[in-house]
Amino acid sequence: MSNRIEIHDLGQIDYQEAWDYQTKIHNRLISEKRSQPGSADFPHVLILCEHPHVYTLGKSGEESHLKINEQGLGQIQASFYKINRGGDITYHGPGQLVAYPILDLDRIFNDVHRYVRGLEESVILTLAEYGILGDRLPEYTGVWLDPDNDRARKICAIGVHLSRWVSLHGLALNVNTNLNYFNHIIPCGIQEENKTVTSIQKELGIVVEMAEIKQIFTSHFLHTFGLEKTTKSKIFE
Repeated sequence: MSNRIEIHDLGQIDYQEAWDYQTKIHNRLISEKRSQPGSADFPHVLILCEHPHVYTLGKSGEESHLKINEQGLGQIQASFYKINRGGDITYHGPGQLVAYPILDLDRIFNDVHRYVRGLEESVILTLAEYGILGDRLPEYTGVWLDPDNDRARKICAIGVHLSRWVSLHGLALNVNTNLNYFNHIIPCGIQEENKTVTSIQKELGIVVEMAEIKQIFTSHFLHTFGLEKTTKSKIFE
């Protein structure tokens, strides 16, 4: 089962609830590794979901990058969490595909940089299906459009955490996202005025079906990491 993965589509779910859900699976995989070293009995898991409006701050970020106070958060019906992933502040909301891969990288490869590049590649291949050229910026994680000029705009943010080589957190791809919510933060802590955010909807001028983008992304993700989809079991309940 070393290359098997379950796909858990949670639909739209509260951020804390999703965090608890992925943490439970993450801890279960770590516990399995500790109790049975070398065992590959448990499948990997890919969680797909959307969140209500929420801002999350990574452990290396600065709270000052959230530009509104608690009252302001209430006015825009958004919540705020400090979490244990890498990176700075980002936004999650309806119309955004959030993917949380919980992978035992001991069974794939022990290289965190290669893992992040793989997440980026999965998104780049997904965007290509829509005729959008995604790319990387060497100094930043995530996926960008036109990264080499003054129209650079970020379409996907990535922030991960690893414990005993089991991954947590993941990526957020702006599909039909309300980009106005990014005005209340300094996205990913990037303060350069010529670097903005975008979405697939903004680039194409059409609304993209979330079910379709989930299917396309999942296909490229599985291929990139050499994984095979397996039937969802009750292992993690």
